[in-house]
Amino acid sequence: MLANILYLIGGLVVGVILGFLISRLITKKYMQKNPPINEKMIETMMSGMGRKPSQKQIKQVMNQMNKFK
Repeated sequence: MLANILYLIGGLVVGVILGFLISRLITKKYMQKNPPINEKMIETMMSGMGRKPSQKQIKQVMNQMNKFK
Protein backbone atom coordinates (compact mmCIF):
# COMPACT_ATOMS: atom_id res chain seq x y z
CA MET A 1 0.00 0.00 0.00
CA LEU A 2 2.72 2.47 0.99
CA ALA A 3 4.83 1.42 -1.99
CA ASN A 4 1.95 2.18 -4.37
CA ILE A 5 1.56 5.67 -2.94
CA LEU A 6 5.31 6.30 -3.29
CA TYR A 7 5.22 5.09 -6.91
CA LEU A 8 2.30 7.41 -7.61
CA ILE A 9 4.04 10.41 -6.07
CA GLY A 10 7.29 9.58 -7.85
CA GLY A 11 5.50 9.22 -11.16
CA LEU A 12 3.78 12.56 -10.71
CA VAL A 13 7.06 14.31 -9.89
CA VAL A 14 8.82 12.77 -12.90
CA GLY A 15 5.86 13.67 -15.14
CA VAL A 16 5.85 17.29 -14.00
CA ILE A 17 9.60 17.63 -14.55
CA LEU A 18 9.48 16.01 -18.01
CA GLY A 19 6.44 18.10 -18.99
CA PHE A 20 8.22 21.29 -17.97
CA LEU A 21 11.40 20.42 -19.89
CA ILE A 22 9.53 19.37 -23.04
CA SER A 23 7.32 22.47 -23.06
CA ARG A 24 10.38 24.68 -22.51
CA LEU A 25 12.16 23.06 -25.47
CA ILE A 26 9.12 23.45 -27.72
CA THR A 27 8.73 27.11 -26.71
CA LYS A 28 12.40 27.87 -27.40
CA LYS A 29 12.18 26.33 -30.88
CA TYR A 30 9.00 28.28 -31.63
CA MET A 31 10.54 31.57 -30.50
CA GLN A 32 13.61 30.99 -32.69
CA LYS A 33 11.44 30.34 -35.75
CA ASN A 34 8.96 33.15 -34.98
CA PRO A 35 10.68 35.94 -33.06
CA PRO A 36 8.23 38.24 -31.28
CA ILE A 37 9.48 41.43 -32.97
CA ASN A 38 12.24 42.36 -35.39
CA GLU A 39 13.68 45.48 -36.99
CA LYS A 40 11.34 45.34 -39.98
CA MET A 41 8.31 45.33 -37.68
CA ILE A 42 9.64 48.35 -35.77
CA GLU A 43 10.27 50.21 -39.02
CA THR A 44 6.74 49.45 -40.23
CA MET A 45 5.24 50.55 -36.91
CA MET A 46 7.14 53.85 -36.88
CA SER A 47 6.29 54.49 -40.54
CA GLY A 48 2.63 53.90 -39.69
CA MET A 49 2.89 56.66 -37.10
CA GLY A 50 3.92 59.10 -39.82
CA ARG A 51 7.69 59.21 -39.47
CA LYS A 52 10.55 57.62 -41.34
CA PRO A 53 12.90 56.10 -38.75
CA SER A 54 16.65 56.05 -39.20
CA GLN A 55 18.63 52.86 -38.67
CA LYS A 56 19.99 54.34 -35.43
CA GLN A 57 16.46 54.86 -34.08
CA ILE A 58 15.51 51.29 -35.01
CA LYS A 59 18.59 49.93 -33.22
CA GLN A 60 17.77 52.01 -30.13
CA VAL A 61 14.25 50.59 -29.99
CA MET A 62 15.58 47.03 -30.45
CA ASN A 63 18.11 47.53 -27.67
CA GLN A 64 15.39 48.85 -25.35
CA MET A 65 13.18 45.85 -26.09
CA ASN A 66 16.02 43.36 -25.61
CA LYS A 67 16.92 45.02 -22.30
CA PHE A 68 13.51 44.10 -20.86
CA LYS A 69 13.58 40.42 -21.84
